[in-house]
Amino acid sequence: MATSRKIRLIMELRRAGIADTDVLSAIERIPRESFTPDSFRHQAYENVAIPIGQGQTLSQPQVVALMTQALKAGRRTKVLEVGTGSGYQAAVLSRLCRRVYTIERFRELLATAEQRFAALRLHNITTLHGDGWKGWSEQAPFDRIMITAAAADVPAALVDQLAVGGRMVLPVGRSSRDQALLQLRREPGGIVEEHLADVRFVPLVEGVPEEQAYGAQRSGGRA
Repeated sequence: MATSRKIRLIMELRRAGIADTDVLSAIERIPRESFTPDSFRHQAYENVAIPIGQGQTLSQPQVVALMTQALKAGRRTKVLEVGTGSGYQAAVLSRLCRRVYTIERFRELLATAEQRFAALRLHNITTLHGDGWKGWSEQAPFDRIMITAAAADVPAALVDQLAVGGRMVLPVGRSSRDQALLQLRREPGGIVEEHLADVRFVPLVEGVPEEQAYGAQRSGGRA
């Protein structure tokens, strides 16, 4: 049953304009039900966003596919993801690139995502509990950066961590009713911006929750 629902979803993504066969293959290979809370597993292959706790959501597959396609990650690509959430987007990226570095501000969400990565043997994902606004300077520069929550403005620290020739995909907007999905390319002469779609994401919040602010630790996936 899950296989037939997955096939229908892939066909729906194709009709929506997702043409990159590598992206479609990655989505097909990652079991979305493994990243979905038990009470919503019957919706795992519907093209809808799903709540995952802490006020966060698992983005709808069409948005995941669109952002992944726009990122244009390749086998040698080093990617930073800001906002691990359920871990689903990082898992999809892990099938496309050399290594994914992913940051999450909610320790509980990150711990659950790490368990999912381990269960699926996704060993090219490295995680960090911390403030996504600051990025991960110790691992910079990155060939690609994806932000999975909406910033009011493009975070300057993340632009600084993007390699020349690199791409960043992120939603930007000061309210949920006014958000644009952007692709930024860092060219030798400056930043080139392209509008991809109108979207609706949870906000990108600076800092980490107070009760989690102390003792943030890093955990690394195996190469």
